[in-house]
Amino acid sequence: MGAVSGFGTSGVGDPACDLAIAWTHFGGESRDAFRAALGLDDATWARGREWTLWKALITSAEHIDTDPSQAGEARRVIDELLADHRNNA
Repeated sequence: MGAVSGFGTSGVGDPACDLAIAWTHFGGESRDAFRAALGLDDATWARGREWTLWKALITSAEHIDTDPSQAGEARRVIDELLADHRNNA
């Protein structure tokens, strides 16, 4: 069984994995303040966006027919991510 591997925790040790809160709960000035307080480089912030996009896309796809509210929230997060990318690219 040692050869069986899962990738659900492949981001362990990467601080970018913990940044989803920036797009799920913060916006505008509060997101900027959060980012500044962390002092992370641009590459880490971009990876955080990517991790969050991955999760939001999965959530949206899984719930589009069964839980429109949750799918809509995932879409809002995707919109936040795209706007943040445009503003920081």
